[in-house]
Amino acid sequence: MAMGTMAPRTLAGRVAVVTGSTRGIGREIALKLASEGADIVVTGKSTEAQENLAGTIYSVAEEVRALGVRALPVRVDVRDDVAIENMVDATLKEFGRIDYLINNSGALWWRDVQDTPMSRYDLVHSINSRASFSCSHAVLPTMLKQGFGHIIVMSPPIDLNLLKGKVAYCISKYGMTMLAHGMGQELLGKGVAVNALWPATLIESFATKNFRMSESSQWRKASILADAVFSIIQEDPNTFTAQALIDEEYFASKGIHDLSKYRFNPDVEPDKTWPPVWIPSLSLMHGMLHVSQSRALPLVK
Repeated sequence: MAMGTMAPRTLAGRVAVVTGSTRGIGREIALKLASEGADIVVTGKSTEAQENLAGTIYSVAEEVRALGVRALPVRVDVRDDVAIENMVDATLKEFGRIDYLINNSGALWWRDVQDTPMSRYDLVHSINSRASFSCSHAVLPTMLKQGFGHIIVMSPPIDLNLLKGKVAYCISKYGMTMLAHGMGQELLGKGVAVNALWPATLIESFATKNFRMSESSQWRKASILADAVFSIIQEDPNTFTAQALIDEEYFASKGIHDLSKYRFNPDVEPDKTWPPVWIPSLSLMHGMLHVSQSRALPLVK
């Protein structure tokens, strides 16, 4: 290699769309993929800085550009199909391709059914499962034409043990996981993979901080999910698809067992929040199998 030249970065020439990338996990994923050479479409609703909400599509785009790649900030309300189509059109006009879609936008609601108004139910579903479906639907023609693509949804393996007190939220998140399983099967062998990804522990994010989810010593850094995404999108999309992955288990499958660098508190290993506690009365009701035992469909690797 000539003096002063840099080796090509792993994702050079690739384009990634990351929804909800103005802060937290989405921002971390965008910056990780940018650091590896991908051009990034930064999406979200925040266009002006607010005292209680750090980050805008423009500030993150500047962070991306500082890593030596191109960035396209696009204001997108993922509940709006027209806005999603416009985002795809703008991406193709700017970059000419879409290689990766990370469906990261999310809404949180942990309440009993009786405490969940339909307006809140609709909001959670429109931002979680419906938006993931709409965004995936919108990028699919481009990915199929290219013969290459990776779609990741940020949702857990399906497990009936989690439903109590979170019914609306779980239905919306499991819908995302079903999208990964079903769409992955539909696209098998066509060069486009669809997988779900979820953390084994709580993650430092806007939600964990503002909703005070446990002590910070029980968190991992968002970089663990960013690194997992980076690794997953390097898998063969023809075979590594239709799976619901847990970050820690995925890394273990790659021979990576020491995850101490991801601790939010470097001196404390956080407790696992996945897998959840086994409740036989739910998991075996009416002879049903414990769904989370079959995270990867037998159809694929």
